[in-house]
Amino acid sequence: MRKAQNIFSPKASRILRVLLINPYKGWTVEDISKEGKVSLGFTHAVVMSLIDQGHVYRDDLYKLKVTDPVKLIQRWAAYHNYMSMNTFLNYHTFERDIEVFFSKLKEISDLEYALTVLAGAQLVAPYVRPTTIHFYIKHKDKAEDLVRRLNLRPTEKGGNVSMVLPYDEGVFYGAIRISGVSVVSAVQLYVDLFNYPARGEEAAEVMLKTLEKEWGTRKSQKRF
Repeated sequence: MRKAQNIFSPKASRILRVLLINPYKGWTVEDISKEGKVSLGFTHAVVMSLIDQGHVYRDDLYKLKVTDPVKLIQRWAAYHNYMSMNTFLNYHTFERDIEVFFSKLKEISDLEYALTVLAGAQLVAPYVRPTTIHFYIKHKDKAEDLVRRLNLRPTEKGGNVSMVLPYDEGVFYGAIRISGVSVVSAVQLYVDLFNYPARGEEAAEVMLKTLEKEWGTRKSQKRF
């Protein structure tokens, strides 16, 4: 029986997001494959590895569910390294008020982006006021358009805005809009923050509490 060598590889992480954003939903392998946009064979291999490692089980209806979402996301976060896995395009903004910068982002609805790390956490679960702004962009060829519209200045060092070319486009899965601004899912935020410098681990702890509350609420709802 084929199993995945690394359940935290970029492609495998698409499956983890599907499961962790919906931890108490019963899934079939086919449903996970379609939702995560991963081949059926690879999805089956990752799921078998997750079952073998105790992270996923089959319920009475033979549906797949996460055993302990906190344990699984903590293992993934420990493996994941936001700074080394992604590619960064660095810029400088003269706008000192982050709320004003967010308002500029709010006006951008035709280009796909999503805030992450401390800037994203500022909107989801504020803890540390960010001094830099990071956001994923889906298409590198759209960067120049964003630079113009946000009035950014390219810089090699010392920038306060980073457009992030993601290691996998799965980072956009589950992205939400808060006050008109696009932010990655709380699951992705936690994973990105965990090994992020500049108090990222502390912010990750706050994010995990937010997730635990959300997961606890969903679990309670499933009982009725």
